[in-house]
Amino acid sequence: MHLRTDREKSLSHLLFVYLQESNFSVSCPTSLGKLVLIEVDKKPLPLFPEDSWFPCKVKVKSPEGDIYNFPIYRWIADNEVHLFREGTALRIFDDNHHLGKYNYVQQHWTDDAFFGFQYLNAVNPLLIQRCTALPKNFPKGNIFLCDYKRLDGVKANTINGKKQYLMAPLVLLHKTPDEKLMPIAIQLKQTPADDNPIFFPTDSEYDWLMAKIFVRSADFNEHQLNVHLLRTHLLAEVFAVSLLRNIPMVHPLYKLLIPHTRYTLQINYLARLVLISESGVFTQFAASGGEGMITILKRSLSSLTYSSLCMPEHIAERGLEGVPNFYYRDDGVKLWDITHRFVKGVLGHYYKTDAEVCQDSELQKWIQDIFEHGFLSQACTGIPQTFRTVAELVKFVTMVIFTCSGQHSAVNSGQYDYGGWMPNTPISLQRPPPTTKGTTSEVTMLQTLPDVNTTVQGMSTMWLLSKQSSDFVPLGQYPDEHFFEEVPCTMIKHYQGELEILSTVIKTRNKSLEVPYTYMDPVLVENSVAI
Repeated sequence: MHLRTDREKSLSHLLFVYLQESNFSVSCPTSLGKLVLIEVDKKPLPLFPEDSWFPCKVKVKSPEGDIYNFPIYRWIADNEVHLFREGTALRIFDDNHHLGKYNYVQQHWTDDAFFGFQYLNAVNPLLIQRCTALPKNFPKGNIFLCDYKRLDGVKANTINGKKQYLMAPLVLLHKTPDEKLMPIAIQLKQTPADDNPIFFPTDSEYDWLMAKIFVRSADFNEHQLNVHLLRTHLLAEVFAVSLLRNIPMVHPLYKLLIPHTRYTLQINYLARLVLISESGVFTQFAASGGEGMITILKRSLSSLTYSSLCMPEHIAERGLEGVPNFYYRDDGVKLWDITHRFVKGVLGHYYKTDAEVCQDSELQKWIQDIFEHGFLSQACTGIPQTFRTVAELVKFVTMVIFTCSGQHSAVNSGQYDYGGWMPNTPISLQRPPPTTKGTTSEVTMLQTLPDVNTTVQGMSTMWLLSKQSSDFVPLGQYPDEHFFEEVPCTMIKHYQGELEILSTVIKTRNKSLEVPYTYMDPVLVENSVAI
């Protein structure tokens, strides 16, 4: 590496040791004044001509005793000169647990109470809503509705040479006096018809069980493409790409958000390569793989709204504030509020007035890029096109951090817990649903469930995606230093303290639960969409 100044272009070659801090004295005949920029380049060694380098930061102490931090945190693989700015923000406005849960699922997957429980605390808690009016195409029921209308008419896959079946059910659930959520009626297709019976718990054992199996298979496909892929992975990519395009490294927004983009581009590249490509596991073995996947993603994007990405608002919109035993909501709203206070404190330190937000052209380019390329310039989504106030900025950045951390954990980490026992979450079904009651049996159920190779592919993929990575970084931990000022550093410590308290509260509550809810525990939530 070289350190260069206008006065002295080549000071000395510096040698570095892997995973160690190196110290060097560099002399200059006269004072350089305040340091704002360094140049870094890597000279090839004879034995390692292609050796890449990942420097963390450069820390410089001047003869006057001033400390300058230059964050790098990126690979340098070429021999070009790279410029890095000093990390202290400059105000630009100078005018002022898998196995245990797997066994539980295996034992309880046929139970109606567990079927209802999964709408609150499994991997897809985003569908259920309070039923305020009887749907015209489902002339029965009350209280809560789960409507899989996005799957209606989707072309199902062909697997192992056999046509597969994917339904678009409507499910009505009832909150019982003992505070359980029980399914009371299931219609497997959207349009009422003689060959589309409404199934009830009072039907024969296998009629009712088969109806629930078709719902669980539909839920897998809705969850994977809309709730998981689109609403966490692809949105996190939009936020990350716009950040890298528009925000310089020393901008406070870059420092705040860059830890929450770690590995996101890499994992999404791998998903495109091995999951949703033409030869990918999802394309080959899921009921909605292939053409159906594109249809569902288009429909999901067209119905995506800003308010549905902001957890407190989404809970209220669905009328779920008073639902008992809804741990996704309880933990998630607390996590949202803690993160909102942190973001408000950090950004409020740099933006003292709404005018300063409006005048920050880099900030405005970031949100414009997101609106245009992430949400296709659709104003009906409610996504901001500009930031006009500090409060608007704080809310949006809170949503970004929450989406990339807590929300992704909630819809990802439990996949093997609830999907490892295949009958509870079949990724595809290979016989059509019953059109007449009294025609199902254990034999027809087993013939409907997917082939062994489909099951193995689904289980292994869900196991891998649920596994914590070896270099996992929990929410609120920032091993790469980007902030150097006292105020944001203090706020980070306070954020970590609040997260630690929440973790203790969650662990204490979970001791009394038959099925602990761990997916929003901050110590188990990854900082970014990294798996």
